[in-house]
Amino acid sequence: MNRGRSNTTGKRRTTLTLPVDSLTRAERIARSRRINLSTVVSDALFEGLKVQEAVERGEQVLEAYRKAFSGFTEEEMALLDGIVLEKTGRR
Repeated sequence: MNRGRSNTTGKRRTTLTLPVDSLTRAERIARSRRINLSTVVSDALFEGLKVQEAVERGEQVLEAYRKAFSGFTEEEMALLDGIVLEKTGRR
């Protein structure tokens, strides 16, 4: 076996402990798609990691936004956001 070492396809063998319901669902998907369980788990992990990375990027952007605008008052922020606080007299 090649445990823990990369092989030529860029994959590694590992052992995971998964919740029974998740494993059951993955097995069902594998059967219905006629692919192996490893492919289903790998695809699900890949997609989940993409979502997690997007969430983390969003949090980083939000934190940068907070830092960049931390010195502004609420009124200044409202103006920056394009919210008019008082009537301008125009119709």
